[in-house]
Amino acid sequence: MTETNWATRRQPAQSYDLVVVGGGIVGLAVAREALLRAPRARVVVLEREQAIALHQSSHNSGVIHAGIYYEPGSLKAKLCVEGAAALYKLCSELGVPAQPIGKLIVATTNTELSGLDRLHQRALANGVRVTRLGATELREVEPHANGIAALHSPDTGIVDYAAVCAALAAEIEARGGEVINNCAVDRVERTTEGANVIHSRGATSCGGAIVCAGLQSDRLAQASGASPDPRIVPFRGAYFRLKRPELVRGLIYPVPDPELPFLGVHLTRRIGGDVVVGPTALPVAARDRGSGWRLSGADLWATLNWPGSYRMAWHWRRQAPREIAWALSSRAYAREASRLVSGLGADDLEPSFSGIRAQAVSRDGALVDDFVFSGDDRIVQLRNAPSPAATASLAIAAYCCDRLGPIAATEPS
Repeated sequence: MTETNWATRRQPAQSYDLVVVGGGIVGLAVAREALLRAPRARVVVLEREQAIALHQSSHNSGVIHAGIYYEPGSLKAKLCVEGAAALYKLCSELGVPAQPIGKLIVATTNTELSGLDRLHQRALANGVRVTRLGATELREVEPHANGIAALHSPDTGIVDYAAVCAALAAEIEARGGEVINNCAVDRVERTTEGANVIHSRGATSCGGAIVCAGLQSDRLAQASGASPDPRIVPFRGAYFRLKRPELVRGLIYPVPDPELPFLGVHLTRRIGGDVVVGPTALPVAARDRGSGWRLSGADLWATLNWPGSYRMAWHWRRQAPREIAWALSSRAYAREASRLVSGLGADDLEPSFSGIRAQAVSRDGALVDDFVFSGDDRIVQLRNAPSPAATASLAIAAYCCDRLGPIAATEPS
């Protein structure tokens, strides 16, 4: 029997010191952090799917972000920088390949230079090592890159986050914790002694609970008595594979458009040696992994029933046609990518993987940018964990455990 099947069939105990909801990279990192702090604690991770890391944790570009983009003083800035350093250290300890291959953020026109300057200042404020390059210098790093100037981030790297998740799960088990799949949590209730977790196999009491539910985070928070704001709106991000990977040595990103919420079309060398171009970003009607354009009535209703969805759509109405064109036409996507890499055409791209991103949208229609937490010293809810959550996962785990307070180990009942 495989480890996955064994973990799937295991029944949760009636009580634990800590229950972690969600078997993605953040939930697994939280369980590991708890066991490091309280080695004798009884800790379990409950995952609704048949295996860990089936959603955002395994369907991403695999970038270890350095912390350039984020508002100085924000949780994203702080936890990304701390998390990247911790992640490189962990991968070295656990034998998971992680390579700091470097990234260029490239300005292709004079109008983008001011944006590049702002990113430079933000990176320095966040304590991130970057170097400003001219046109000749940037082509020494990336010979096929187009541009008149760039920021070079040597500490940006790549890793297989699914492999990180597998290593974290193995370490949790080795330290006496449990990871149980096919156990969907419905809600978490506050009790006088901690919390009660209601799930598909019954109920489990615990001294505390940390909920890292990704695409289901809003539903679990609301079912547990928290505010419905923000609401998760699923976005599908699709990637193309570059047939000529020799065109890209590391990572090539554009200067982000301040009018857009995402980082734009970029090219990423992955840990296996292939290069992907993407992702696209379009709202979809289902939150399931690999759901593509499938319709889920419950998920669609949740989006349509949220006032923020309409306000968001109205705010981004001018950019929507371009995003739709990129999502539906490899030729349009290649044309945009060719701004960054010389000689790239539609024939150089072929469809690769896609994933569903949990995008938190507030009632006023704003796309929530920073990490968002709610709860108290017995129940911590991670309400919004967009990129760079995977990079920051170990630092997010420490932050969650700090909010929860001391984890008291008890004897099994």
